[in-house]
Amino acid sequence: MNELKQTDELEDELRPEYDLSELLKHAVRGKYAARYKAGTNLVLLAPDVAEAFPDEQAVNDALRLVMQLAKIPGAHRELITAEQ
Repeated sequence: MNELKQTDELEDELRPEYDLSELLKHAVRGKYAARYKAGTNLVLLAPDVAEAFPDEQAVNDALRLVMQLAKIPGAHRELITAEQ
């Protein structure tokens, strides 16, 4: 019974000026479904890393460069040796 009372209270909170039939009359079902299905890949950068890149294009360019370097034979071993 408590749940029923809470549901009634939530329904009462909707203001009369918010007529859902009017608000949703131009709505399109599944408008963003394809984008949602395609997915998104968000990555949170550490603050010091984020400072080095002014925008997402700069991050993408840097990562593409790293990917190209990874394809160079021996480059990966040289990078690991240089870090140690």
